[in-house]
Amino acid sequence: MTPNPLAAQRDGLHLSFSRWVCRICPGRMLSGGIILRMKAQADNATPLYGRYLIRLVRPFPDFDFPFIRQVRRRAVELLRLEQGDRVLDAGCGPGGSFPYLVRAVGPSGQVTGVELSPEIIQNARRRIEKNGWRNVNAVEGSAQDVRLSGVFDGLLMCAAPDVYASKEALDNMWPHLRDGARVVVFGAKISNKGIGRVLNPMLRLLLSRLSFPTTPKPDEEPWRLLSPRVDRIEIEEYLFGCMFLASGSAIGSRAKIREELVPAG
Repeated sequence: MTPNPLAAQRDGLHLSFSRWVCRICPGRMLSGGIILRMKAQADNATPLYGRYLIRLVRPFPDFDFPFIRQVRRRAVELLRLEQGDRVLDAGCGPGGSFPYLVRAVGPSGQVTGVELSPEIIQNARRRIEKNGWRNVNAVEGSAQDVRLSGVFDGLLMCAAPDVYASKEALDNMWPHLRDGARVVVFGAKISNKGIGRVLNPMLRLLLSRLSFPTTPKPDEEPWRLLSPRVDRIEIEEYLFGCMFLASGSAIGSRAKIREELVPAG
């Protein structure tokens, strides 16, 4: 059989890469199967749209969908941030809310974004670099276990149901919010309005294709876990009730919240 020079070159590159990984990971032998599993894990941390759309728009760091810009602006207004404040953008995605947050806290404030996907956070960091923001930091990690430091004056969760519908994520972030910190959530919901009911099946299908496998399915009150943690939650609905903005002021400590959420006896 005649040797295939392309296959030989490919195998040689694969072997070289494996040896390089073994040098930086002493004592670990990585086979091709393990390398493939590593890639699969990275893909699992990135929803479908992130693997394609995010790569497509990467050369354009400031890209954002026009229809969502107005919602981001309104969400930041509801945070009521002041110059010098610190704000946490949990599930920040490619950093679409960063421009509005930076403007709100000013050069003396700080914006911290948290994003699970290694693919998507690349875009967020490119946005930061392109705009020269020295007071913005994008942290790769899960909101459920990311290590935060200091106290934040506001918390934004924009199109991040894996964050605002996760008790573990809220428990992890809440001790870092000052009492009275503003909390704002934007996301999708099931509508109980006329035209909205017609759009519900399309919404479910769209989210199932674009979200993580673990993403909670939308219901009529996605802010349910947030309600006991804020004072007088306010809801604004968009797109015939299929989208919402929820806002309120953080109350209580972690221990107090648990007492309220878990009945005695």
